[in-house]
Amino acid sequence: MSTESIREKVREEYAQAALRVTKNQGSSCCGSAAPAGNPVTSNLYADSETTMLPAEAVAASLGCGNPTALAELKPGETVLDLGSGGGIDVLLSARRVGPTGKAYGLDMTDEMLALARENQRKAGVENVEFLKGEIEKIPLPDNSVDVIISNCVINLSGDKDRVLAEAFRVLRPGGRFAVSDIVVRGEMPAEIRRFELWAGCIAGALEESEYRSKLAAAGFDQIEVEPTRIYTAADAQGFLAKDEDLRQIAQKVDGKFMSAFVRARKPASV
Repeated sequence: MSTESIREKVREEYAQAALRVTKNQGSSCCGSAAPAGNPVTSNLYADSETTMLPAEAVAASLGCGNPTALAELKPGETVLDLGSGGGIDVLLSARRVGPTGKAYGLDMTDEMLALARENQRKAGVENVEFLKGEIEKIPLPDNSVDVIISNCVINLSGDKDRVLAEAFRVLRPGGRFAVSDIVVRGEMPAEIRRFELWAGCIAGALEESEYRSKLAAAGFDQIEVEPTRIYTAADAQGFLAKDEDLRQIAQKVDGKFMSAFVRARKPASV
């Protein structure tokens, strides 16, 4: 499968996800028909975080973690969210960095950008800017942000090396890479990597050692992968509910998929 084919499939799926939210039909990671109580996307944010946000921003949350809480954002910092979707992590980041800071959201999907900008308007948050673009080609200058966050999006890219190289480029020296993502431990059945599952949470996920290697190759150091949720065979059956053949291999992936917080740093001397 080509990088462009993957990109268009993801764009199509997430455009539909945005439209479902605007029609009050809800949405979900791992494909449009993921079951209620999805083990990846549920219970990620505290009520104290979401009560001040528009309902549509919460409904459009398609992530696998809460990078804004784990990134330890500081007042005055500039933050970039790769694949910002409906904007929940950008809006939360903007509150954490305060009026002297700035939060950018980057997304390639017009429908998600429209939803995010409407959510920003409803939330009354001014230190936010949503940019249209691809995470493999970030439309910001070198050394321009302090922190990069992302929420279950890098695993969707067909060119992760390029994503990480771009993240390294736009970070200031000493800047932090702090993303939530789906990570694999050990071998994964080849069936899971089928094309139609790329727009879900699992098919494009990197194995943990490969993720570490790619970050190091991009120039990052202080690399850490911290599991936040480890998924069971029962969870896997939920992911694969639409495909009976794939449900049969759920036992083979028991404990091999996890949501993780991936940290790294751009060396200060660069």
